[in-house]
Amino acid sequence: MNTYDTERVADGLRMQFSRPLVAIATTSLAAGIVFGGTIFLNRSPELAPHTDGTSAWLPHLVLFALAAVVCTVILRRRGAEAAILLLPAPLGITAARRLANTLSAIPRRPSVLLRVLLAVPALVVLVYCPFRIGVQILAGLDPNFTVNAWGGPTYLGAMACHYLDAALLMAASAYLLNRLLLPAE
Repeated sequence: MNTYDTERVADGLRMQFSRPLVAIATTSLAAGIVFGGTIFLNRSPELAPHTDGTSAWLPHLVLFALAAVVCTVILRRRGAEAAILLLPAPLGITAARRLANTLSAIPRRPSVLLRVLLAVPALVVLVYCPFRIGVQILAGLDPNFTVNAWGGPTYLGAMACHYLDAALLMAASAYLLNRLLLPAE
């Protein structure tokens, strides 16, 4: 592939972000960081004991392996460039247009209301996960916050497990929304 072809492919793969969707995600993340900071500032000086069986490393290793298989399949089917565009897709202009088109279709086609009702949990997950990620950033610095966490007792272990959970929940929610929302017009 020559330089011209590479530039043309790169131009075709640029993601255009929706400002309102990015603002919602950023606000959710920032609120989580603030909330996590308040948890950290109000931490107990006494260390909580670690309870055996709370780390859940084995289930998370299985989830990670399954996620790796799914990512490999997506990479082989769509190629690396297209697969990379799947990551920010829920924050893109196309996602915003599809959501707006679906909501505006309710008066004309009342059956679309069922699609919207089914999409609400996925939308809530996409707003909640950045909040939860933000909470982990500062609250996880409190040893009592991570001592019995799924990836605990360490900060990095708890972050790894919780971020894996968030990534999988957001991916499943985005997939569900892709199936439920009407096409952008």
